Amino acid sequence: MIERHHSIQPVHPGEVLREDILPVLSMSKTAMADALGISRQTLYEILNGKQPVTAEMAVRFGKLFGNGGRFWINLQRDHDLAVAERTVDVSGMQTVSAHSG
Repeated sequence: MIERHHSIQPVHPGEVLREDILPVLSMSKTAMADALGISRQTLYEILNGKQPVTAEMAVRFGKLFGNGGRFWINLQRDHDLAVAERTVDVSGMQTVSAHSG
C-alpha cells in the first residue's frame, strides 16, 4: 500500500494547465476557451483550481492537447482522492472484509 505524504499538496489539473501547458502554447486563454467551446470564466475557474475537470471537460482537453481524456480525468481523480484522504476522518471506523462462504 502506498502511503501519501500529507505535507505535499495534491496537484489540481488546472495547475498542470496553468504551469506546464499554457507557457509552451502559442495560444491565449481566450483562444483556448474558444477552441474548447467553453467560456473564458469556466477556463479561468479550472486554471485557478476553483472548478474540477469533469468527464466532459477531460474529453475536451484530451482532444485539444492530443493526450486523451483519461489523462485529465485521472489527474482530477487523484487530486480529489488526495484531498479526501486529508479531510475525511475515518479514524473511528472499522475495517471489515467480505468473505464468500
